Amino acid sequence: MRKIKVLIVEDSLVFSKLLAQCLKEDPALEVVAVAQDPYEARDAIIAHQPDVMTLDIELPKMSGIEFLQKLMPQYPIPTVVISSLSDKVFDALQAGAVDFVAKPQVNKQEQLENFLRNELPVKIKIASTAKMGNVKKMVLSQREASTSRQEEQIIAIGASTGGPEAIATVIKEFEPDIPGVVVVQHMPPGFTGMYAKRLDNQCKVRVKEAEDGDKVLPGHVLIAPAGDRQTKVVKRPDGYRVEVKPGERVSGHCPSVDVLFDSVAKAAGNRAIGILLTGMGGDGAKGLLAMRSTGAATIGQDESTCVIYGMPKVAYDLGAVQYQEKLTDIAKRAYALIKKM
Repeated sequence: MRKIKVLIVEDSLVFSKLLAQCLKEDPALEVVAVAQDPYEARDAIIAHQPDVMTLDIELPKMSGIEFLQKLMPQYPIPTVVISSLSDKVFDALQAGAVDFVAKPQVNKQEQLENFLRNELPVKIKIASTAKMGNVKKMVLSQREASTSRQEEQIIAIGASTGGPEAIATVIKEFEPDIPGVVVVQHMPPGFTGMYAKRLDNQCKVRVKEAEDGDKVLPGHVLIAPAGDRQTKVVKRPDGYRVEVKPGERVSGHCPSVDVLFDSVAKAAGNRAIGILLTGMGGDGAKGLLAMRSTGAATIGQDESTCVIYGMPKVAYDLGAVQYQEKLTDIAKRAYALIKKM
């Protein structure tokens, strides 16, 4: 089996050597080059034609984000950004990066070990399967959507790899009259709050990180916080609210799309719409099936527009997907379904 060729772009010599040493120990990976700045990276890409690039955002001579903006139109290489806690990662995703990981603290041995041996290699392997043509389309596409309003309805959205930009593509088309929306996006702890603030500045709807007890309101989007808590929707006399409480991983994740979708199936039944977007694995597939079984409308992103056609495929194969749509058509389909309910 051919190894995945990896280019490391990192200005810290110590950290780049550490990355290279650990990635070389993975039998599926081959580190073909290490670059300290975008100019060295450009030359390495031409010389070695890597399958995946890891990229630090803060680089000498040119930022990682500017590098991506210049690189992607000519050479759309799957890129995993390694970043400290900063909302700049979302600029990188918008510029065409496939995914990101939080840079560990080198003085915390357990955290560093998990990052080097598990988290980063897995992200690289997933990124190597990404369809970069779809990433470019997401960055450049323009969307159209119709409007409607049903206060008793609720929309639940789940995503993983490729999800931050896919979710943004969908909710940027939502008008303030959209039913309340709750989102689970697999993301490292600390980033969901920044992601919510970023979307709040970009969208016509209000977006915030969910807190326990928040009411699910029309024109509002709640992003489930990453970490050790699960997010559920419950029905109260005054409407839908979210419960954000400590919980174990479900389907490998916390928060889990399956947990969210299962709770929406119980709370809202046929007054709900479930949307499952790009992502690796199967989280959300069983939950989406539960939603469809209670009469909810269900939408899955189609293979042609997914960065990773994993979660929506598993759901489709289970019979959970009622409507399979291109990413740019999902908001339009949601509005059409709202009118029918």
